[in-house]
Amino acid sequence: MLNDPRSHGLWERTAPPAPATSPLKGKSTADVVIVGGGYTGLSAALHLAERGTNVVLLEAAEIGFGGAGRNVGLINAGMWVMPDNFSLELGEDYGERALELLGNGPYLVREMIAKHGIACELETNGTLHCAVGQDGMTELEERARQWQKRGAPVSVLNAAETERRIGTSAYAGSLLDMRAGTLQPLAYARGLAHAAAKAGAKLHTGSPVISTGEANGRKIVRTAEGEVSADWIIIATDAYSTGPWAQVRREQVHLPYFNLATAPLSANLRRSILPNSEGCWDTKEVLSSFRMDQAGRLVFGSCGALRGTGISIHKAWARRSLKRLFPQLGEVEFEAEWYGKIGMTDNALPRFHRFGENVIGFSGYNGRGISPGTTFGKVLAHHILGEIAEKDLPLPLTEVQEAAFRSAKEAYYEAGAQIAHFTGERF
Repeated sequence: MLNDPRSHGLWERTAPPAPATSPLKGKSTADVVIVGGGYTGLSAALHLAERGTNVVLLEAAEIGFGGAGRNVGLINAGMWVMPDNFSLELGEDYGERALELLGNGPYLVREMIAKHGIACELETNGTLHCAVGQDGMTELEERARQWQKRGAPVSVLNAAETERRIGTSAYAGSLLDMRAGTLQPLAYARGLAHAAAKAGAKLHTGSPVISTGEANGRKIVRTAEGEVSADWIIIATDAYSTGPWAQVRREQVHLPYFNLATAPLSANLRRSILPNSEGCWDTKEVLSSFRMDQAGRLVFGSCGALRGTGISIHKAWARRSLKRLFPQLGEVEFEAEWYGKIGMTDNALPRFHRFGENVIGFSGYNGRGISPGTTFGKVLAHHILGEIAEKDLPLPLTEVQEAAFRSAKEAYYEAGAQIAHFTGERF
């Protein structure tokens, strides 16, 4: 996208095309203006349009340009934090409500894909959170205990079963979550866009919002070439927020994350590496993730930015890591590489903000955007339609607060990932 092959890599090469769109021009009216063309904005647009609401969606770049088109493609349940921590951070009512909603989020994603016939390489054989050493195994056993007491379909697998499913003996065990799965993330975003447009939503790309205001009791959203007046505004820009709602970005610390894709593996290799196509990530602090696409490419990623010295450092580390994990691969070459930014909040949980009367949004997905974005988009639609009161939303209303030492932390994460990968996997 935007003539940058490292922005969306493999996903842009293999996703079906987005619906035809154009920049906003002239004056128009709507019931709801949505700012942001990722999962949250597209899900909200689709659910509102299906109910007859007049929706205009404004995307600064292209559909799925932000995290929606760059991520690994794991449809995870919940968030990074342990399930019990939801209530500790949000209070009992909000905590359990949010946990239940996000725990079931992957099922909503499946439902949307089936209902709208979205071609996005959906796999529903679960994910494997892989334990590095005994400490990692202890963490996963506790995570499993907390989910199982809530009835979630998760189970702890021993080292032998983990090796059978993945094709490597590197892990002490794993946590299998059958709610979860994988998909082609940009294809999913574009599929939501097609469905929203078919339902009647008006989608405009190349339309960054430059200012807002009010006139005759209605909200005004302005771009370089047009403006929309509406009763409601949904802010769905999250970690890539700029312009009037740049404070959403400043509330989050950006963590860079890259992915590399091999050429399609041979049929023999595919039988020995992830034969059931589970998505995987490990318990390391500087974690690794890997999954297979439907053409048999192994997609391998970790923290770090593919720019400057990071390009050679991270790619060399990835080759060493894959040689250790899967020696049967031999020498590895990558046919695609890309990276983006994960927006991290201070407690690794999302936020609900009101930016003014009838101006609202969820943000802060902490690298778990597919399921929460789809789910919270639906929640916003039902709230605007009057079907969910503010007190019954899954998150409490909070003020936007800028992250402390944000710039220093971001520089530290990018440099730290390079140091970890320069020294890692050498012995």
